[in-house]
Amino acid sequence: MGLADFVVRRILLMIPTLIGVTILIFAVTQLFTPEQRATLYVTNEKQMNNIPLLIEQYHLNESIFVQYSNYVQQLLQGNLGFSQTSRAPVLQTILRKIPATFEVVMMSIPIIIFLGIFLGVVSAVHRDRPIDHVTRTAAIIGTSLPSFWLGIILIAVFFSGLGWFLPERASSWAQNYIDLSHNWTTYTGLYTVDGLLNGKPDITLDVLRHMVMPTIVLVTIQIALIIRVMRSSMLEALGKGYITAAKAKGLTNTEVINKHARRNALIPTITVAGLLTAGMLTGVVITETVFNIDGLGRWAVRAAGGGGIVPDIPAVLGFALLSGIIYVVSNLIVDILYAVVDPRIRLG
Repeated sequence: MGLADFVVRRILLMIPTLIGVTILIFAVTQLFTPEQRATLYVTNEKQMNNIPLLIEQYHLNESIFVQYSNYVQQLLQGNLGFSQTSRAPVLQTILRKIPATFEVVMMSIPIIIFLGIFLGVVSAVHRDRPIDHVTRTAAIIGTSLPSFWLGIILIAVFFSGLGWFLPERASSWAQNYIDLSHNWTTYTGLYTVDGLLNGKPDITLDVLRHMVMPTIVLVTIQIALIIRVMRSSMLEALGKGYITAAKAKGLTNTEVINKHARRNALIPTITVAGLLTAGMLTGVVITETVFNIDGLGRWAVRAAGGGGIVPDIPAVLGFALLSGIIYVVSNLIVDILYAVVDPRIRLG
């Protein structure tokens, strides 16, 4: 089976999975009263006063099959309800919040994955040597450090002490320019990208400067898992018979590591990296809170905590749906990477 056929088959398999996600979320709504379920169909704040009308309009006292059909129709139209926490429709809020989370995660993930793989390979190849001990110690320390504590230390040193890097997503002048300038066009919602597209590289540089400390926190905390998984997988691969055979054929140690051992050791690491990325994209709550980044995670926590309404049901369920979609897409990407790294998987 070619790679294109494999990808198409995996995409088709996503459809029943996504349907299953909607069924699970809909099943949760059945635990609520019709008045609470009606908030899922609100599109503006005025409709909050017309709950009985919404119950009748969307048949919320009828069979679950009718209710599910109406629920799916609303999802397909992009209506996830109205969030009292953000005073805006849930979908609109998600689209406004996710770029801030995506920006800091996408700055961190490449470093976490590629540096983690490199250090894991080096640690395994030089097992029980000083570099292995240093790498393992660093991984243990990274796993043990509370992210909020590390964030506060970085702010104290680099912001309060040295004045090099700043918390928040952008400085006040940059944020005011973005919010108030008629010359600013939002293309992606990512300040780093939109700054370049608007011909304002100073905005991009300002945002990159503000992202340094959150990136350090995320890399320090999350890279430990990649290092440990890659090291373990690499040690297992180096003990296989095909490695001994490759060395017997006269291949250099570098060729054995790069062409054989590392390639086969990547499979478990790809799985972990995919799940790690999906988890971070659904919100790095503590990091966003410490550095005052108005991202998806902070909004979801406020919604779950009430935000004036206990709980903000449309926001919580909208976030749950988004999380499900992110994990499904992440698994698709992981499957594709499996097939690229090991073509034999396409035949399974």
